[in-house]
Amino acid sequence: MDTEQQTAVIIGLNLDNEQFEYSMTELAALAEANNLEVVARLVQKLDHPDKATYFGKGKVEELKMTVLDKDADMVIVNDELSPSQIRNLEKQTETKIIDRTGLILEIFANRARTHEAKLQVQLAKLQYQLPRLHTSASQRLDQQTGSGGGGFTNRGSGESQLELNRRVIEKDISHIKQELKDIQKSDLTQRKQRDGKNIPTVALVGYTNAGKSTIMNQLVNRYGENQEKQVMVKNMLFATLDTSVRKLIFDDNKTMLLSDTVGFVSKLPHQLVKAFRSTLAEAANADLLVQVVDEADENKELMMKTTEQTLKEIGVENIPMITVFNKADILDEPRPQRAGDNLIMAALEEDSIDELVQIIRENSYKDYVTEEFLIPFDKGDIVNYLNTKANVLSTEYVAEGTKVKAELTAVDSERFKQYLINN
Repeated sequence: MDTEQQTAVIIGLNLDNEQFEYSMTELAALAEANNLEVVARLVQKLDHPDKATYFGKGKVEELKMTVLDKDADMVIVNDELSPSQIRNLEKQTETKIIDRTGLILEIFANRARTHEAKLQVQLAKLQYQLPRLHTSASQRLDQQTGSGGGGFTNRGSGESQLELNRRVIEKDISHIKQELKDIQKSDLTQRKQRDGKNIPTVALVGYTNAGKSTIMNQLVNRYGENQEKQVMVKNMLFATLDTSVRKLIFDDNKTMLLSDTVGFVSKLPHQLVKAFRSTLAEAANADLLVQVVDEADENKELMMKTTEQTLKEIGVENIPMITVFNKADILDEPRPQRAGDNLIMAALEEDSIDELVQIIRENSYKDYVTEEFLIPFDKGDIVNYLNTKANVLSTEYVAEGTKVKAELTAVDSERFKQYLINN
């Protein structure tokens, strides 16, 4: 990659959409997240995009002059374009054209760290490229798919370079899908093992850059089984793509698994929604969702709508959710301020984290019961288990054994029901 920062002109069509200005601001932030400098912005109000060039004829000419005047390296479009629109705009402006989907795919490709995330991004990119193949792109696509030129020396006499590129991409897509299936089987096995331990699972979800990772690090620092396992925090869209899962252990021995999922963004490409369904499986299988919202952002209502739409699109429905309005300190709002299961807070303030933990615990441990047991002296392993896994309220030694009053899961209560005093 070039060390010199590249420049871009961002363009968009206002189709009388109330979210237009917000989406253009977001497009500029996405460009910045991909280390691009936005040097100009062009918009046009139309009833519908031009089928050939997206913009109208006069606006395309203005775009061409803007690109020349600003010496821009590329144009970024606020919508997903058809292959012909991209080709026509590139021809008329004589510069590289990237649509919104292509930009987000590039960001994801640069940020993916785990093997699974890299495979998911690669799959989404290939699915995006497939309908956009054309003969002039043969060499570029060969490089992107990792295919060597030698692979085409024995092609059939009637087979075009375009057909060969399509076959290579389709083969790569099939291979990646199979590899992802194998990974997902392993992940499913791990989740089943966790479920068997009856540990509540909580997933942080929400718009990218709302503060999910900061909240997770605060909770891990205070209650984490391994306090060193912090997640990356950066003031940037899509700072991290990988779902992180951490075990929390509270003072009363109650445990939970907390996951920090990839952030959402408006107009998230359908290729990525589909590809990242498995990455977001932690949210789909959670007992409780915590939606984190940037309270200081004037577009927070749209962000919440985007989050809820994306969750529905990936099949995450009918899971209890609490909403956390983070970054209230920026507005100097009173905090923490609770209304039911909603909370106005600031992630870096202890009082806010205390209140958040209280809400999460109230929703996560509803099935806990308080019981009294009489454990024979020769069943010391059960006493040890309760001391480790339950919230022991009192212990008393009597002639018949050890009396233990404990708060524990309904599953554990059933497991030791023969020792219940009031059984």
